Amino acid sequence: SLFKKSGNTHKNMEFKAGSVDVKEIGTYLNTSENIKEVTKEGFLRNNHQASITKGSDFTLHRVNNEEIVSENGIKIQSFSNASEILDMTGTTGRKLEILRAVTEIPTQFRSIFKEFPYFNYAQSKALDDLLYTDRNFVICAPTGSGKTVMFELAITRLLMEAPLPWLNIKVVYMAPIKALCSQRFDDWKEKFGPIGLTCKELTGDTLMDDLFEIHHADIIITTPEKWDSMTRRWRDNSIVQLVRLFLIDEVHVIKDESRGATLEVVVSRMKTIQSSLWRLLEKHDTVPPLRFVAVSATIPNTQDIAEWLSDNKMPAVCLKIDEDQRPVKLRKIVLGFPCSDNQTEFKFDLTLNYKIAGVIQTYSEQKPALVFCATRKGVQQAASVLAKDAKFLLSIEQKQRLQGFANSLKDSKLRDLLTYGVAYHHAGMEISDRKIIEGAFTVGDLPVLFTTSTLAMGVNLPAHLVVIKSTMHYVGGVFQEYSETDILQMIGRAGRPQFDTTATAVIMTRCSTRERYIQMLNGADIIESSLHRHLVEHLNAEIVLHTVTDVTVALEWIRSTFLYIRALKNPTHYGFSSGLDKGGIEAKLQELCLKNLNDLSSYDLIRMDEANSFKPTETGRLMAWYYIAFDTVKQFFTIKGTETLNELIRMISNCTEFVDVKLRTNEKKILNTLNKDKDKITIRFPMEGRIKTREMKVNCLIQAQLGCIPIQDFTLTQDTGRIFRNGLRVT
Repeated sequence: SLFKKSGNTHKNMEFKAGSVDVKEIGTYLNTSENIKEVTKEGFLRNNHQASITKGSDFTLHRVNNEEIVSENGIKIQSFSNASEILDMTGTTGRKLEILRAVTEIPTQFRSIFKEFPYFNYAQSKALDDLLYTDRNFVICAPTGSGKTVMFELAITRLLMEAPLPWLNIKVVYMAPIKALCSQRFDDWKEKFGPIGLTCKELTGDTLMDDLFEIHHADIIITTPEKWDSMTRRWRDNSIVQLVRLFLIDEVHVIKDESRGATLEVVVSRMKTIQSSLWRLLEKHDTVPPLRFVAVSATIPNTQDIAEWLSDNKMPAVCLKIDEDQRPVKLRKIVLGFPCSDNQTEFKFDLTLNYKIAGVIQTYSEQKPALVFCATRKGVQQAASVLAKDAKFLLSIEQKQRLQGFANSLKDSKLRDLLTYGVAYHHAGMEISDRKIIEGAFTVGDLPVLFTTSTLAMGVNLPAHLVVIKSTMHYVGGVFQEYSETDILQMIGRAGRPQFDTTATAVIMTRCSTRERYIQMLNGADIIESSLHRHLVEHLNAEIVLHTVTDVTVALEWIRSTFLYIRALKNPTHYGFSSGLDKGGIEAKLQELCLKNLNDLSSYDLIRMDEANSFKPTETGRLMAWYYIAFDTVKQFFTIKGTETLNELIRMISNCTEFVDVKLRTNEKKILNTLNKDKDKITIRFPMEGRIKTREMKVNCLIQAQLGCIPIQDFTLTQDTGRIFRNGLRVT
C-alpha cells in the first residue's frame, strides 16, 4: 500500500499502476510508513512534495548512487540510507521482483484490485495457485496481511473460467461474526456490482423468503450457523449444488467449543454432497467442481486443515506466511500480576484498573490505545479510574474537537470523561453515542478507548496499543478464560497500517497463567475439533437432508470431517486410547456414531426401514428445521399435555437455546421489581424469591413482553428481542 493515497503525508500524490520502475532498491516497499520514515530522513523535502502534483507519472529512475530523478525532473536525495529506513519495516533484502503486478489480471476484472498497482508479499506468493489453478487452498497468515484480496483472486479465477453469462454460479463467503460479514458485504457490493455480480448478506434472522433472493444472488455472504440452518431447510440440495467456490474466513474458529462444530459440519456437508453427485452422475465431467479457499490466523497445524479440505483427486495447497511478513510489526507482551488465593476475580479485576495508567504510559508512545475489559460495567469503572489517574497532554485544537464530540453525546458520564481524553464503548450503549466515539477514536483525537471484548469481533477500530485487561470474562454467570480466538481477534486490532510501522499488544493476567498466554501468542496451540460434543444434532440434520442415508454413508460422512483427521493424530483428546491404529480409531468413531444414532431412534427422531436405511420422522425434521438442541427435544418429551401456562413458560425458560442470555448484576433490581412489587404492574406468574439465575431472567422477560409491561432498560430490551427470536424457534 505504498501506492495507496495515504491519509497522512501525501494527499496530493497519485501513482499510476505499473509506472514505478524501481530497479535496485532490493527491498520490499509495502507501507506508506516508508514514505513517512523517509521524510524524516529528509529525502523528500516539503518543497518537492508540492510540485509532485496529481496525475504526474511519478516514475523513479536510477541516476547514480547519489540521486534519483523523477520524470518531472525533481532531484531527490539518494536511497543510500534506504537500508536503515527499510529496516524499520523489517522486510529488508527482499527483491521487488517477487511482487506481482495487478496488470496480470485480465482487464475486465482489474477494477476489483484498483486500489494498488502491486500485490503484497503474501498475495504474490499465493497468486499462482489462486489464479492459475482450481486447487483447494489454505493460507495461514497474520492479521493484516491482506487476505481479502486472496478471496478476490479466487473469485476472479472462477469468473475467468466460467463461460458468460454467469447464471448458475454461486460463491459462498463464510465468516464467524456478523460484523465481519457486513464489512465484506459493503465492500464487495461496490467491487463486484459493476462487473455484474449481485451480493446477498444472510446473517442472523432473515426469513424464509431469502430463498428467492438467493436464487438470484451470485455471492452469498453468511455465517456458519445461518448457512447451516438455511441449508437444513431446503427440500433438496439443488442450490447447494450450484456453489462453485466456498470461501472460509477465520477457519481457526473450528476449535471453538460452541461454534466450531457448525463450521465443520457445513464444510463436510458440502464435501459429502459433492461426492454423492460424483457417485450419481456417471459422466464425471458434468459434475461442476467445488473449490474451497480458507484463511486462518497463525496456527501450528494448518496442514491438518489442508488435509481436511483436500478432495479425492488433489491435495489442497497449504501456504504459511510468517509473522515477520506482517506489514506492521507487532510486539507482544504478557504481564503477570500477583493474585492472592482469597482474592475473587472481581477484586483482581479492580486492582488492574490502577495499573492501566502505567501500562499506557510505558507502551503507548503517545498514540491511541484500546483497552479491552470483561464486562460493560468494568469498562465504565476502568475508564473513570484512568480519567482520575492520568493526565493526557492534549493540544488546544484537540481539546476543542473532543469538546465538540462530547456536546453531541447523550450519555452524561461519557461526556465528562471524553474531555479528559478517555471514553468507553460497548454494545449496550446508544448507537449514536457509539458512532461518535468510534469517529473520535478513528481520527486519532481520543487517546484511550475502553471497550468490551465483543466489539473486538466486529468494529474495526485499529489502535497503536491494545491492552487486554484481565484474561477472564463473565459468561453465563461464571468467569472463564477468553478463548484463543477472542485473544487473537483482540490483538489483531493492534497496528494501524496507514499510520504505524510497529504496534504493541499487552495482555494483563495473573502470574499463574502468564506462561499459558505466552505460548498462545506464539501460535503453539494445536487446533482440535469439537464436533464429537455436538454430533447428535448434526447427524440428525444430515439424515433429514438425506446427506446420510445409512450406516455406510454415515461413516463416509464422519470421514469427511476434521474430527476424523484429528482423531487419527491425537486420539486421547477425543477419549480414545492412544495405542489404537487407524482401524481401531475408525472403529471407535463408528461406535460413537452408532451410539448417537441409537439416541436419536430411542426418541423416535429417526427410523430404520427394511433396507436398513434411515428415515427422518416428523419430530426429527422439526428438530433440524428449527435448529433445536437434543436436550431441548428430550425435555419436550416429558410434556403430558396437562401443563398450565405457568409450567410451560418455566419449561421454555430452561431451554439450552437461551444460554447466551446473561444475568447482569445491575439488572437484578429491575427484574425483581417486575417479579414482585405491590405498587407497580408485575408479571402474571411471579417466581418465588429473588431473581438469581439466567432461567429466572428469561422467564421474567418472556412474561413482561407477553404482558405488555414496558421495560425502560436498553440492554434488557435487547435481551428480550434475542429471547423472542430464539423462542419463536423453540415454541
